[in-house]
Amino acid sequence: MRKRYAVPLSLLGTGAATFGYASVIERNWFRLRRVDVPVLPPGRPSVKILHISDAHLTPGRTRLIHWVRALDALEPDLVVNTGDTLAHRDAIGPFLEALGPLLDRPGVFVYGSNDLFSPLFKNPLRYIWRTSKSDYERGRRDPDLPYRELGSSLQAAGWLDLNNRIGRLKVGELDVEFGGIDDSHIDRARYDKIAGPVDPQADVHIGVMHSPEPHNLDRFTADGYDLLLAGHTHGGQVCAPFYGALATNCGIDRPRVKGLHKHRGSWLHVSAGLGTSPKAPIRFCCPPEATLLTLVPR
Repeated sequence: MRKRYAVPLSLLGTGAATFGYASVIERNWFRLRRVDVPVLPPGRPSVKILHISDAHLTPGRTRLIHWVRALDALEPDLVVNTGDTLAHRDAIGPFLEALGPLLDRPGVFVYGSNDLFSPLFKNPLRYIWRTSKSDYERGRRDPDLPYRELGSSLQAAGWLDLNNRIGRLKVGELDVEFGGIDDSHIDRARYDKIAGPVDPQADVHIGVMHSPEPHNLDRFTADGYDLLLAGHTHGGQVCAPFYGALATNCGIDRPRVKGLHKHRGSWLHVSAGLGTSPKAPIRFCCPPEATLLTLVPR
């Protein structure tokens, strides 16, 4: 009898230990990634961009809030938030607390689907063979999270709303042109509203989006954007050792699910994100992260 149950009990114990590690330890094991991006004209001074994404914040995530707040010590010249900030209707205050002194720095943002729609349980196995079912497909047409209040709070701090908009900021000593789109994952991206060649008078051109869908990346690149910033993928969230992400939850290929890569004539950085949906609170072989991108001359 003891031998009969030894293997099942061993597997059950291993599974419980793995889930405990993924949900308690790695989900709160925040990392800072640092990369240089050679996009500036020769002779121009470097600037630092803090890229954050996918906080999926709920009021109780105090460790996440304190960790993000401490990032101000990096003294970034610009903060870029690529969406999925909220996971609870009372999370705006905690997110503003997390940003803290970062709000006094130049910043830009776009929304992700989870800024509009509260999280629902989703079968995690769906991610292996297709992208997750969007809230539009589930018939949820009316947002139930206060995304407009989130945007108003960030704009009140001087941050640019780049949801289907073009904007411009002085970042350090650089004149930076931005183009951004709303989340294509719920069919809110309207690239036609920002389409057209970039202004050659700007020092650098940055495209901002939530989900790195290849057809949108192609359009940004064709219009002349130097650097593209996105989130959404969570870096795969659950990865296999020596293999990597099992899926990307969008159209991008697995090798570019996170980090800095080339996309045709542009650089692309995909953030692995800071959080997870409260309905799937695990990370495995894919710690949460923010990235400090230093733009340097080509």
